[in-house]
Amino acid sequence: MSLRFHLLCLSLLMLTLFGCSRQSNAPVVGPPKPPPLFVDVATQAGLNYRWRISGSRPLNILQTIGNGCAFLDYDNDGNLDVLLVGPRLALYKGDGHGGFTDATRQMGLDKLSGHFLGCAVGDYDNDGYDDVYVTAYRGGVLLHNEAGKRYRDVTRTAGIKAQPWGTSVGWAETTPGSGRLDLFVCNYAAFDPAVSPKLCKDRGILSSCGPRYYRPIHGVLYRNDGNGHFTDVTSARSAISTGRDLGVAFGDFDGSGTQSIALANDEISGDLLHPTGHEANARYTNIARSAGTATDRDGSIHGGMGVDWGDYDNDGKLDLLVTTFQNEPKSLYHNEGNGLFADCSIPTAIAAFTTPYVAFGCKFFDYDNDGWLDAIIANGHVQDNIQQIDAGTTYRQAPQLLHNQGSTPLLFQDVSRTAGPDFMRPLVGRGLAVGDYDNDGRLDILIVDSESSPLLLHNQATPTGHWLGVRLIGAKSNRDGFGALLTLTVNGHPYLRQCQSGGSYMSASDRRVHFGLASATHADKLTIRWPSGRIDTYRDIAADRYITVTEGGQSIE
Repeated sequence: MSLRFHLLCLSLLMLTLFGCSRQSNAPVVGPPKPPPLFVDVATQAGLNYRWRISGSRPLNILQTIGNGCAFLDYDNDGNLDVLLVGPRLALYKGDGHGGFTDATRQMGLDKLSGHFLGCAVGDYDNDGYDDVYVTAYRGGVLLHNEAGKRYRDVTRTAGIKAQPWGTSVGWAETTPGSGRLDLFVCNYAAFDPAVSPKLCKDRGILSSCGPRYYRPIHGVLYRNDGNGHFTDVTSARSAISTGRDLGVAFGDFDGSGTQSIALANDEISGDLLHPTGHEANARYTNIARSAGTATDRDGSIHGGMGVDWGDYDNDGKLDLLVTTFQNEPKSLYHNEGNGLFADCSIPTAIAAFTTPYVAFGCKFFDYDNDGWLDAIIANGHVQDNIQQIDAGTTYRQAPQLLHNQGSTPLLFQDVSRTAGPDFMRPLVGRGLAVGDYDNDGRLDILIVDSESSPLLLHNQATPTGHWLGVRLIGAKSNRDGFGALLTLTVNGHPYLRQCQSGGSYMSASDRRVHFGLASATHADKLTIRWPSGRIDTYRDIAADRYITVTEGGQSIE
């Protein structure tokens, strides 16, 4: 063989050896990771706030009750603002493009002090500006919005008494046709400086006592008298809760035109207060047991925390979500009609994902605009030293994003891990609100971390479907349109949504009604049934925008 042939063989051998070596060390390139669905932008957006729990540790039940938050539009500029509730109130003005400026002092909130906990947003005097009620331990304040220029404390002149332990709170037109928002304030338990015990032994370790150690206190229903004054009608209308109320949500679940009150109660039966008629003083009946919402599917009471209404299966009836304690399935009550509900947390797979966690704030919302309501839940334990007691459980817990797959049978999927690293950050999660703060048609999330700063989770999910946002202005009904039922027909299929800013836990959300339209670029028809009983219908509505609809109006804006 020639020398030339030997050199050629050697060259091929070297190329093969080194070529294989280079290939074996090369990184394996797989499909690119999808971008996170949500990114925390609180710091860069300007929400410079921090919750701190004062006092010695381990913490007691009052110290770990948490706080709320709100999306609102206090100056009526069309951009969502943010209210954060804690020992000091903080209000941030939004510019509609993702930036916030501290307006606390400008709006007079820096002068207020108290053991503030939660909040509700609603225009109780129909002047077009968002008023706020703030709950508190041994207190509470009603703040009147002075034309977007200042908040004024009108609690005393309004006739609203200091509450022993106010938690969640909500506004609703409880008398159809009154045109005024009434107020329901939840109360928790008898807990004062002299109460004992404050700490209990759990598996031999001193920690927070559970709720059953404390006598339940009942919520209060205040009727709006229409002249800036409110009257306690709790007894007169039999709106009496079982007690230890932590969550409240109003909803017309049976299409009767009246607002029922769903209450999540802590380690005690849940309440569903249903009005017996349409008259001004219609009394409430607690139908929770007969309806199937007083307990879980096994008939056991649970630690009810947060609560929200929403038609998750698009069958035209409002369903109910209640968040609960660790090792208790979060209850998803499907509206069966005829005043009956079935706990479907297991068949929809929600129980499998949520049982290990202590859950508080919760909302139904369509984060990807596919036309199916998803769910967001804020988690966090109530014992700050729980890991010493149970090594497998943590005090800080990540929130959960549950995607509605719109399948048959209908299932939810826990997509928290694909939501992004910011979403998976462990929190002492409590209050939670949703709203489109940058007006891009994708709903964002605001979460309270009771031992840190707020999370402002910007929705950057792609691709998403088309959408439609509806802002209501009542005429005969309350100006906010709270309690209105909206049915949007898209490609012949009706989607039901409710106008309401309440629900969740101690928090208030964007009151604009949001519809995901999937691939549709327009809606065939929008039907609004107002609290007054009036029905307005509009046709052929273009998607991907916010519209304003006035009760009785002939057109949309």
